[in-house]
Amino acid sequence: MRSDRITEWLQSLGYGRWERAALAGDASARRYERLADGAGQSVILMDAPPDKVSSTSDFLRLADFLSAHGLAAPAILHAEPEAGLVLLEDLGTTHFADWLTNRPADEAVLYAEATDALLAVQHLGLPAGLTTLDPETAAEMVTVAFDWLPNTADEEMRRTIGAGIRSAVATLSDRRQVLSLRDFHAENLIWRPDREGTERVGLLDFQDAFGAPPAYDLASLLRDARRDVADDTANAMIDRFASATGNRSEAVARDVAILSVQRNLRILGVFARLAKRDGKRRYQGLMPRIWGHLRKDLAHPDLADLRGSLQNAFEELSE
Repeated sequence: MRSDRITEWLQSLGYGRWERAALAGDASARRYERLADGAGQSVILMDAPPDKVSSTSDFLRLADFLSAHGLAAPAILHAEPEAGLVLLEDLGTTHFADWLTNRPADEAVLYAEATDALLAVQHLGLPAGLTTLDPETAAEMVTVAFDWLPNTADEEMRRTIGAGIRSAVATLSDRRQVLSLRDFHAENLIWRPDREGTERVGLLDFQDAFGAPPAYDLASLLRDARRDVADDTANAMIDRFASATGNRSEAVARDVAILSVQRNLRILGVFARLAKRDGKRRYQGLMPRIWGHLRKDLAHPDLADLRGSLQNAFEELSE
């Protein structure tokens, strides 16, 4: 059994007697545990069964890449990629989301740190071998929404919406391809206030990283499926990002709206699939917020045609 295999592996590395505690997982089949020795030392176990998830090699490569450039990705302590087993540095126990639940007044401070970390990631360049988000791929990625969400879209309407996504992405003000960690949001960021600079922001869950326009991860951060970000905070981060990249705030806000629509339409489809096919009903509870993000971003005047098409296809958008 896999549990026996994991126990044997941990014992062989000297962690057999460490206390193990399950951690909240992500939307994949990966599992995580925190191992503690009772004397203040801890590490993280990633269990990624090869028959259920993609190879851990991409995660290992990206972790090394980010760490080598001074960003707070977890160090790889031990890895057996063919078995899908990795022991990671424990970056800390305080996710941004947890900290802000108890200290909501700190939102602007933490999001400024996250935005700066995001900018630092984008300055690294794009590692070889990653897929990229272009207009065609952006349209293909949202088809999961039609497959799993209730909708009235026939083939012609699907083509129209796909064309609208392609057209919108093709008109982004900043279409450069930069490194995107892809799931850059408050539950994947660890707050480490005792550190300095980008070391204050621990980075998790980047195994699906790809190349994308710069505003993609900003949209992920500010249009979070799991928590509401205050409008004042979101606007301030758009201004901060625009200033750092030499763009106008209005242009960055438009890019965020476009990429948020593409991203969140896909997420709705993925969450519906997780709930219906895999029995992970908790994802249904997140969907009303995501529909709200879509309605907000589709209100941008440059997305009027796409808004009309999506409203015709999805009842939740016509409310």
